[in-house]
Amino acid sequence: MQPGFFDLDNRHIKLDERDPLIQLNQLIDWEDFRPSLEKIREKPRKSQAGRKPYDVVLLFKMLILGHLYNISDEELEFQVRDRYSFCRFLSLYPEDKVPDARTLWLFREQLSQQSIDKELFIDFAIQLDAQGLKACRGQIVDASFVEAPKQRNSREENAQIKRGETPERFDQNPSVKCQKDVDARWARKNDETHFGYKNHLLVDNEHKLIRGFEVTPASVHDSQIFFELLTENTSQDVWADSAYRSEENDLMLFASGYRNQMHRKGTRNKPLSERQRQANRKRSKVRVRVEHVFGSMENEQGGMFIRTIGLVRAKTRICLMNLVYNMRRFVTIQRTVAPV
Repeated sequence: MQPGFFDLDNRHIKLDERDPLIQLNQLIDWEDFRPSLEKIREKPRKSQAGRKPYDVVLLFKMLILGHLYNISDEELEFQVRDRYSFCRFLSLYPEDKVPDARTLWLFREQLSQQSIDKELFIDFAIQLDAQGLKACRGQIVDASFVEAPKQRNSREENAQIKRGETPERFDQNPSVKCQKDVDARWARKNDETHFGYKNHLLVDNEHKLIRGFEVTPASVHDSQIFFELLTENTSQDVWADSAYRSEENDLMLFASGYRNQMHRKGTRNKPLSERQRQANRKRSKVRVRVEHVFGSMENEQGGMFIRTIGLVRAKTRICLMNLVYNMRRFVTIQRTVAPV
């Protein structure tokens, strides 16, 4: 059967109806990220010979795709070559060269080593403000474990790592040392053990967008990363669970003019009164919104798990995880407010 004149257009229309990447390209100004990304290329090339480097925005969008669909760099390379929707998102034609997995890995390493990942998060936050999505109705603080591959070390080796020392076995065998994550830590919560890092988040109550974050080893207590997360908001209310409540944090909130909405916690000799329990239940209706953020990451990005080694790389991975959540959330908000 001979193809018709409008067959290709009809095919594109059908794809547009189901392709979520179309909205990402339409709603997000990817060129806004270029000034931060170009810092990777500030070092001048020694020679103009050879192939020119790939466009930094193209590589960045490929990293975003990897998190959106929870696929490895090797699988991402194949999918970009194979899937028409990915090519359209990246503005690639079938004859264009596709960055390979090694190139993506090196690009992510450059983001990590030059600490550009946080700048990219801020770049998108500026876009959100420009779209009228400013932080409103108070802020919610919480943290979640981000698991890393467990390390099989002896107790003595773990003790040396905690002291900042390098076990002798690692120095004697470089191939073992390069596979050991000496920054990740063990932590215990509710009879469950976790190994890896923590993603400390600040979410605004109005839009459920991440407004700030910090990444630490899993052993760092939630309350140690609290006040530095707080940012500007139209409301002075601050919600958090009882793990954040301490005399120091209470005083800091009061001195800074915030309204303390943290859960109260009872003790063995002084349990909570019925009035205090009712107040906690009321606060929970707001504080639970931050759990939706972690739930989205768990369900849509393949879980709170990374396979990198070291805190520097973990920060980049978790930053991109948070950034992709905000992009998804931004598209959802725009879809709900769009005129019918």
